[in-house]
Amino acid sequence: MKKKYVVFITAFLCFAIVSCKKDNNEQPPQIKAEVYTAAGDSTGISGKLADFRTLLGTTLNVAPGAVDGRREVNWDAVPPSSTNVNGFPADFFGQSDAALPNGRKRGLIMNNTGTSFRVDSTDFTDIDASYGSEFNRFSPKKLFVYLGNTVTECTFKVPGTATDAFVKGFGVIFNDVDVANSTSLEFFNGNKSLGIYYAKTSPSGQFSLLGVSFPEEKITKVKITSGNGLLAAGVKDITAGGAKDLVVMDDFLYNEPKAQQ
Repeated sequence: MKKKYVVFITAFLCFAIVSCKKDNNEQPPQIKAEVYTAAGDSTGISGKLADFRTLLGTTLNVAPGAVDGRREVNWDAVPPSSTNVNGFPADFFGQSDAALPNGRKRGLIMNNTGTSFRVDSTDFTDIDASYGSEFNRFSPKKLFVYLGNTVTECTFKVPGTATDAFVKGFGVIFNDVDVANSTSLEFFNGNKSLGIYYAKTSPSGQFSLLGVSFPEEKITKVKITSGNGLLAAGVKDITAGGAKDLVVMDDFLYNEPKAQQ
């Protein structure tokens, strides 16, 4: 009889230890997030976009020195010399040089190699003529893409300075998301992932808004995955008979970056 009790107790203890290990080490912590998603034409996403802008901050800041409000990048202010060519500077909107215009001091830094960034005013028809019927601009006149791979990483500076910063919310308006779960944002506070959030699919050539805010966390980095294929000559979107979902980006939105503590 003693043997049976020993076996039972041993088995129970083993089960308890395994259960505790699973609860403590394998279950991610619950992170509060406010998620804004919408898909459709410009009218179809306008309501959610307005709500997300209000959450980020009603004032659109256009100069350094703000403490509240929000920032936006729609690529339209990029000069002709940096448009329709590869090599858009990764720190174009993260400048701290006092001699540069305030429009370039928005605290946004791209962390991939800048040789494959591209701001385009032709719907990327300079790359492949078929893209003219695939992509549309939410805020005319320009779109943005990274041609090196489908992942773009962003970090933040206090606008007009070289000081590392964080934001509480960040969003992107994607164009032509055809495949579910091909397009996402992953947020980080330091090395800690705050989760991966997916953009909705949209009718061909239309828009997908994805914005996320974290009331109790700081966002120090955003990993943007746009589609599952790269724009290139001869490469067609899945809706045009190709094998990949080609996705490009328009507006970036985020609240005023603040210095990391």
